[in-house]
Amino acid sequence: MKKSFILMLALAFGIMSCNNQQTKPKSEDMDTNPFFTEYTTPYQVPPFDKIKTEHYLPAFKKGMNQQKEEVEAIVKIADPTFENTIAALDYSGELLTNVSSVFFNLKSALTNSEIEAIAKEVSPLLSQHQDDIGLNPDLFKNVKAVFDKKDELNLNTEQMRLLDKVYKRFVRGGANLKAEDQERFRAINKELSLLELKFSENQLAETNAFQMFIENSDDLVGLPQSVIDAAADEAKAAGQEGKWLFTVQKPSMIPFLQYSEKRDLREKILKGYIMRGDNNNENDNKESVQKIVKLRVERAHLLRYESHAAYVLDENMAKTPENVFNFMDQLWEKALPMAKAEVVELQKLIDAEKGGFKLEAWDWWYYAEKLRKAKYDLDEEEMRPYFKLENVIDGAFAVAHNLYGISFNERTDIPTYHPEAHVFEVLNNDNTHLGILYMDFFPRESKRGGAWMTEFRQQSNKDGKDIRPVITVVCNFSKPTGDTPSLLNFDEVETLFHEFGHALHGLLSDCTYPGVAGTNVARDFVELPSQFMENFCSEPEALSLFAKHYQTDEIIPQSLVDKMTASSHFNQGFVAVEYLSAAYLDMDWHTLKEPEMLDVNKFEKESLEKIGLIPEIVVRYRSTYFAHIFSGGYSAGYYSYIWAELLDADAFEAFKENGLFDQATATAFRENVLSKGNTEDPMVLYEKFRGAKPKIEPLLRRKGFIQ
Repeated sequence: MKKSFILMLALAFGIMSCNNQQTKPKSEDMDTNPFFTEYTTPYQVPPFDKIKTEHYLPAFKKGMNQQKEEVEAIVKIADPTFENTIAALDYSGELLTNVSSVFFNLKSALTNSEIEAIAKEVSPLLSQHQDDIGLNPDLFKNVKAVFDKKDELNLNTEQMRLLDKVYKRFVRGGANLKAEDQERFRAINKELSLLELKFSENQLAETNAFQMFIENSDDLVGLPQSVIDAAADEAKAAGQEGKWLFTVQKPSMIPFLQYSEKRDLREKILKGYIMRGDNNNENDNKESVQKIVKLRVERAHLLRYESHAAYVLDENMAKTPENVFNFMDQLWEKALPMAKAEVVELQKLIDAEKGGFKLEAWDWWYYAEKLRKAKYDLDEEEMRPYFKLENVIDGAFAVAHNLYGISFNERTDIPTYHPEAHVFEVLNNDNTHLGILYMDFFPRESKRGGAWMTEFRQQSNKDGKDIRPVITVVCNFSKPTGDTPSLLNFDEVETLFHEFGHALHGLLSDCTYPGVAGTNVARDFVELPSQFMENFCSEPEALSLFAKHYQTDEIIPQSLVDKMTASSHFNQGFVAVEYLSAAYLDMDWHTLKEPEMLDVNKFEKESLEKIGLIPEIVVRYRSTYFAHIFSGGYSAGYYSYIWAELLDADAFEAFKENGLFDQATATAFRENVLSKGNTEDPMVLYEKFRGAKPKIEPLLRRKGFIQ
């Protein structure tokens, strides 16, 4: 799931205490700043049509001051209880939560130079604010007082879970450190907040900087017409009408790598992608990586952990780095030989065409697509007409309706942050309001790459009022061109279902306290709901709901579905090795035990050589653009996707056994996984759904590693 790390940082204590020198907002700000009054929009969504850039900083400052006052009130309590201390702290910072959720979400989806400047100013303030709360000795004293008598308080499961989480957050946030160590802890957090922000800015700049203009139509040979038309539109938008523009945004780059017959241009675009942040220019990320890694080790040592990974994993299902490595090793041992066998097949195809060259990374996509067509008579472009974006959205909604009885109604009377963003009201099966869902699909220069889900408002229940969530899903899909609508490739279909699965996790949350609601779960559990939804993309019963030809409305023919099924294990060695190599790289960076400034490229090379990564495959994310771990909250956690895939493969077996839309199974999944947030240990929740611990065999079968 792609949630802003800075937003998660901000939300860590309900949200975080501002510098005593901050001034109060001017009276005119109070009158015009929409953050300072209760939203009057439908379902109290953010009033995007009224929010202006100048509103953010005063709202951040007022929000931090307000929460500081709330914390001071908690500190003064003579007899701390769960309600007046733990619950009060979890509910605190409402204004700061509101402004942070809007600002940091739009920083990812609709940024500009003014937003970036505010982020640079406010990020260290938020870091300081978080530390002012987490390192407040009197506040920790009250929290600890409640924690020490927890067995006498008759707390329910959710309350006990929240108490444990809040207490550990203080300990992990440095509350037990000596005064001088706390000062260093604060300094590290402040510096990290700026370094991670800089990493993200550099990555976006590098992505936007690469442009490959093609002037000669002969250089378009092999490309489908839809790809050519999209490139022409991109060039026109860039002021170069009559040319074709290709970028390192995935909807532009991947089709080029798959179909272009121009090997030199395939090499150019792939190298443009993999060299981002490593061009020794003003956007180079190597120094940021060095400093981030070094500071994380130092912080872990302050907290008595031997590595940053040990610190992170202590709160995850995996628990230890050794468990992560052991799990990945089981998969790597099967994936690498499969990838090497795929190299042999692709090289044979090159030799048969008398190519006269050795397979390189920029050749893989092209010859894999050729081989898939030769082996299975399946061309990915043959599937696109059946995956019109609007139909796929309707299909995701239909799957959710069949599983959980919920429905989605598009609303045009609710403000949005961009004309391309759509808004849906989500209803329960009794037509009661469940939540609001924003969806934003296409690339633009103001939006970072990738796909993610996050919230403008989390679900909770305060003073008996059920506060329903406002969720957003943001993607970067192939745009419509001319009279042709947006037609997705199958990978994009899976991405939409993936992020929609995260959205359901947020929408179906039924918890009391925001700190344990929705997607506030262990990093290696949060991907279960998202990856679970991906399973439906290739099931004939689900495909019949949305895979319809955009011109004829004909349902995808069974013959094409059969080809998809037959080819389901095709190229899985590549997919697993490309992903796992990045997960190993993440773990290698974050199991370092000494705070050193290491040569980034040398370290990366040695890490990948150690596992035997073959030269024909480039690690999915090189260090200098590995945003998941250096600016996205997945440090020592990129393994989470495959860990959660073990869970989702096992979970989906229950639906295969009982029926794809079996109501009893779907209800059990909703009630024990989707609605429960972090109210119990994730493995306990999973076992309540499944009746047993997950087995690895379904995952191995899915990938074709075993029969």
